[in-house]
Amino acid sequence: MTPLASIIGSGFLICGPLLAREFGSAAILAMAALLALAYAVGAVVRFNIVHVENIAPKLSLHDPMAWAMRAAQVMLAIAYAVSVAYYLKLLAEFTMKPLSVPTEWHGLIANIVVTVIIVALTALTFSGEIRKIEHAAHASVSVKLGIIAGLLAGLAVWWATRTGAPLALPPARLTFSGIPLLLGLLITVQGFETSRYMGDSYDQPTRVRTMRYAQWLSSAIYLAFLALLTPFLAEAQHAEGVAGILDIMTMVAPLLGIFVLIGAVSSQLSAAIADSIGSGGLMMEVSRRRLGVRGAFILASALSIAVVWLTDPFSVIALSSRAFALFYAMQAVLALWVSFRSQVGGWPARAGFAAVGLVCIVAALAGAPAES
Repeated sequence: MTPLASIIGSGFLICGPLLAREFGSAAILAMAALLALAYAVGAVVRFNIVHVENIAPKLSLHDPMAWAMRAAQVMLAIAYAVSVAYYLKLLAEFTMKPLSVPTEWHGLIANIVVTVIIVALTALTFSGEIRKIEHAAHASVSVKLGIIAGLLAGLAVWWATRTGAPLALPPARLTFSGIPLLLGLLITVQGFETSRYMGDSYDQPTRVRTMRYAQWLSSAIYLAFLALLTPFLAEAQHAEGVAGILDIMTMVAPLLGIFVLIGAVSSQLSAAIADSIGSGGLMMEVSRRRLGVRGAFILASALSIAVVWLTDPFSVIALSSRAFALFYAMQAVLALWVSFRSQVGGWPARAGFAAVGLVCIVAALAGAPAES
């Protein structure tokens, strides 16, 4: 549930319109390519969960590989702080949509709401373990999966009951200009680092297996949603983010618009909780276990609160996207390094690590910040 919460944010709501606009009726092929890339990145992280974690305790403080690990962790800490603030800021904005809140008060109220949520999540760790905060993630993911099931069922019923001439589809477009957008969308289907930094609570086989299952399930959801959205691709080309999807789903059934709004809020909450869990685990690893669960979460939460009040997450999400891409590139470098150093994995695996690293570097440099 925890890796699934981190992988599926509100991205499944915005990928359809963005891909329809850029690729037309070939949007589902573009999504399949994006998910294949995401699975390859996840495979790199799964390799590191086993092999990098096994070699890390044996490294001296000044070993070049230890320095590379710390650099990756610093980059991820920045990305985490921004992403938690970003997810919760969006949650606050979505929650205020039905309310008559003056525009000039939105920023202040959103910051207060986000701070309260972060403090509440941190308070759940005072028992000395992450189980309570994971229960909160499980509850929000359960709501989110229920909402997604409702959206898919509504679209499927529309398909099954509709009569008349088929809707016109936009022409398929496959051009090099769409590649930056596709790479920028990697941020919407990622979340693999959460499993990497939960080693104090779960063993390696559990984290590897559950991350793989989470990627399979999330890929099935993304592909099913986009396939069922196919009749609406012409309308989706002109949709803007969650609001655009809301309009499209309201065409299918008025109640589905409410589902979209609830799904957006639950997606932001579950993704923020999952990233908070990963951030806490990261702080524990960076401190070389000197920080306990409570201290790690307090430090990670303080960093996120600082981002909330000192920056505008909407303007710095591009930095977060690039930081995540660079983190994955560094994970690919570490996987390649460990493969040579420990003689694990063959040449096909090493070629794969190099390819994933290069793609992630290109995504960091040229990827369009789609989620911003």
